[in-house]
Amino acid sequence: MRKYGLPTFLLEILAISLAIVFLVPFYYVISNSLKTYADILTNTSAWPKVFNWNNYVMAWENMNYGKVFFNSLLVTVGSNLVIVLFCSMAAYKLVRTKSRLSSAIFFIFVAAMVIPFQSIMIPLVKVTSSIGLLNSIWGLVIMYLGFGSGLSIFLYHGFMKSIPVELEEAAIIDGCSPFMVFWRIVFPLLKPITVTIMILNSLWIWNDFLLPSLVLQDEALRTIPLATFFFFGQYTKQWDMALAGLMLGIIPLLIFFFAMQKHIIKGVTSGSIK
Repeated sequence: MRKYGLPTFLLEILAISLAIVFLVPFYYVISNSLKTYADILTNTSAWPKVFNWNNYVMAWENMNYGKVFFNSLLVTVGSNLVIVLFCSMAAYKLVRTKSRLSSAIFFIFVAAMVIPFQSIMIPLVKVTSSIGLLNSIWGLVIMYLGFGSGLSIFLYHGFMKSIPVELEEAAIIDGCSPFMVFWRIVFPLLKPITVTIMILNSLWIWNDFLLPSLVLQDEALRTIPLATFFFFGQYTKQWDMALAGLMLGIIPLLIFFFAMQKHIIKGVTSGSIK
């Protein structure tokens, strides 16, 4: 039998306790999404005696789920593509260019991560409105590129230091252009960190409410978080359908996360130790 020391035992108890604390909100969302509105008001903690799947049907119809799901998917996939495309190239140039200017630019990208979004959201709306990006899916994608570049370049920058320069020099001797060296030699080696960046950005972009609420004003452009928000009116709060709507928004992301989670630790660890 394996013997546990006191510190290890206490750490495991603490870890289990924290896991339970973080899982409690999921219990409330799942259990109450299957109750009637009256049952939710009566006892929010109890497990539903009868599963009321009609909440999901009504939420699907009232949210126009097919449309908002497509909008969320378009924003998330489009943002990931442009972030990976531009940030991988930017990080590659910053790593391979040894100069003070390169170091300064990298520092600016990293420093931008600590700027609170709330401090720039009003100027952001004014600027995007003046250049015609307001109320546009692709305008929102461009903004996510700006806000996601700091972390993405930071992760790419750390990972690229592990790639031997000799591989690129050999490719150049064989006749590859700088463009071909990056896309045929370097970029395929970035797969672990690229998957990690896509997962982290997907978790953020899919669940983001504040930026889409500022940019997307047309009802036809709503994402899932925006569509769920409209279950909460000024005088009434449709908790039964709102919680079902939350579950409809969470389920696709959970499937994606559990399918790709093994790449997170691999990618972050690879980039942090180089």
